[in-house]
Amino acid sequence: MKKKIVIFLSYIILFFNSNLSSDENNKKLKIGLLAPLTGEYADLGKSLLYSLQLALDEINDNDVFIIPRDTGFRNKTKLNLAIEEIRDEGVNIIIGPLSNEEFVEVKKYNDLIFISPSNISPEFTNNIISVGVSLESQLLSLKNFIKKQNKKKTVIMFPENEYTKFIEQKLDKLGLNDFKIFKYNPDPQVLTGEIETLTNYSQRKKNLELRKKIFQDKEDEQSIKELDKLEQLYTLGNVNFDSVIIIDFGNNLKSVLTSLVYTDVNQQNVLITSVNQWFDESIFYENTIKTLYYPSIDYKEFKKYNKKYFKKFASYPNEITILTYDALGLIYYAWKKGGKINSTNDFLFKNKIKGKIGTFSFKDRKVTQDLDIYKVENKKFIKF
Repeated sequence: MKKKIVIFLSYIILFFNSNLSSDENNKKLKIGLLAPLTGEYADLGKSLLYSLQLALDEINDNDVFIIPRDTGFRNKTKLNLAIEEIRDEGVNIIIGPLSNEEFVEVKKYNDLIFISPSNISPEFTNNIISVGVSLESQLLSLKNFIKKQNKKKTVIMFPENEYTKFIEQKLDKLGLNDFKIFKYNPDPQVLTGEIETLTNYSQRKKNLELRKKIFQDKEDEQSIKELDKLEQLYTLGNVNFDSVIIIDFGNNLKSVLTSLVYTDVNQQNVLITSVNQWFDESIFYENTIKTLYYPSIDYKEFKKYNKKYFKKFASYPNEITILTYDALGLIYYAWKKGGKINSTNDFLFKNKIKGKIGTFSFKDRKVTQDLDIYKVENKKFIKF
């Protein structure tokens, strides 16, 4: 198995660098790639390489080269060795690292520029630019969307885990800490009870029973009709919010949605939103919520990219690879525009940049994406 991995890695590096031996001038754009080409995340590394091959095909410029190196996973030794090897090739701009946890290491290389698909920090950090879909961009899109829907009482919901402080810092920075904040236990058995408290479920349940008793012993037609209506209800009374933003994913998100339905939150009155779900179709089968809204990248471009990738490589890409695809296009644009790339300042474009994921803006040394709002309805993703 190890032999197969080595052969694959050698082939990939040879494939991407087949023309480098003829590079005898400085008019070439050489870009490094830091990726897990071996180990448990080797499939992700391969997917990143494939995405860059698609980008190279589209750019169609023989003066652009990719120099990939294996970083393994959370391996400082491999990471530093990979960076040094790339730098020895005369490269000064690198796509990667994938995780912001590795930023501490790459900051040491002041002579290099790193374009990372991480979404943790949209600000230019020393020699690093993160182009991932940041939480800031998502929350700003949701804030504007909720405002346009004339909602006045928003609850921002997120779990208590290792990301809690990070989310709280982002909310404070964006001035969203004046919204009602609800932190919940990610354990589904505890979560339901907490959402019962949030929605005042017990009191609303009592309100219904008390109301029903008023008409139970009456036999006039109006009372009978009123009782019939009440029998169709689970609770009586409104919750004290009209919109929610759920910062969660996967099964945890589904647990929250289920609990909101269980506590009889009226979906016609309460706007239910979430952060970017990368068009996760498993949400289609979460039939408790009729309509869920969230901000995301351009869905049409995302589908086109997946289709093009599948046609060429007979497999579907990891969603993060579309970010590296755009990163290569971004680097190429900066290179063609300035003739060379010397520092992160060369990415401070005055105009917005159009990529596969959508439109970027680079202002005040900060990356912001203009995200669209999509709704999940009838097993479809519909641009709102």
